[in-house]
Amino acid sequence: MTTRILICDDSALARKQMARALPSGLAETILFANNGVEALEKLRAHEADLMFLDLNMPQMDGYAVLEHVLAEDLPIMTIVVSGDIQPEARERVRKLGAIDFIKKPTDLSVVLALLTEYGFYRPGDLENAALNDGDLISDNKSDVPEISVSLSDYLQEISNVAMGRSSDLLARLLRVFVKQPIPKIAFIANSELHMAISAARDSNTYSAVCQGFTGAGIAGEALLLFADASFREMAKLLHYETLESESVNVEVLMDMSSILFGAFLNGIGDQLDLKLGLGHPSVLGQHRQIAELLEHQNSREEQLLCIEISYTLEGQDMHCDMLILLTEDSIPFLEQRLQYLTD
Repeated sequence: MTTRILICDDSALARKQMARALPSGLAETILFANNGVEALEKLRAHEADLMFLDLNMPQMDGYAVLEHVLAEDLPIMTIVVSGDIQPEARERVRKLGAIDFIKKPTDLSVVLALLTEYGFYRPGDLENAALNDGDLISDNKSDVPEISVSLSDYLQEISNVAMGRSSDLLARLLRVFVKQPIPKIAFIANSELHMAISAARDSNTYSAVCQGFTGAGIAGEALLLFADASFREMAKLLHYETLESESVNVEVLMDMSSILFGAFLNGIGDQLDLKLGLGHPSVLGQHRQIAELLEHQNSREEQLLCIEISYTLEGQDMHCDMLILLTEDSIPFLEQRLQYLTD
């Protein structure tokens, strides 16, 4: 028996990896959706039996899809596949009806184990059926539409996985739920950096810390832009005895950069199969507008590959932006890694 499968993910790379992880002959058809809106259209038309669902998507995220499936009693079994590995995320999707959870990047052995556990796949059965039934599609991968993956798609997906790690660490340390944004990827000039990031469009003042990093074929700088209005709230969550002072603000900056930079950059390094060396963090400035804090970038002429992630904590008045700025010289290495993954 074959299964109609829907893969819902805004990442082209994630859709491609998930399709490749399915055993040959399992799927009668493999359908794709780029977001929750597209997925629900297919589910309401009863086009799938099993859905692999991402959580972090534009237009409609995975949580909203699960809520609609539950409210409309749509006949679909759902396995969530996400970079958001916070314990609270797992608990929420199970309450909304997901039968299981797979963390990104997709592990073939985990996929096969779950398909076997829920009765979609038995090792040997599909192969035997293929030998005895000429009508059975013996290789579902040959019928899967080709998915092209750009460098921006690739960077967004590996950033999504790395963000999940840093959010999980932050959530466990602070006992909060970290809302997962969609990482923004942009190729920009140094002089345009302050205009390109989301935080520059508000009137608040920020404080910033930066930390350089290097690896084989890659180099860059991590910046944390922390909203001044968030210092007291964060000091409270970190259980500081004193909540307000300049020294406490610097401690908050350093603690937050240690948590977020370390987990995120290690997550990037693991996916690129390289060890990133981290420099010493340094405070760029305090209580200033974004454009002033990023003045040190204006004198450099090169283009940057910028990854922006905006962290917010559910139920807390806390906001910070993390920027990962990769040099032009890093692009050939990243393109090589992308080619290796998609071949």
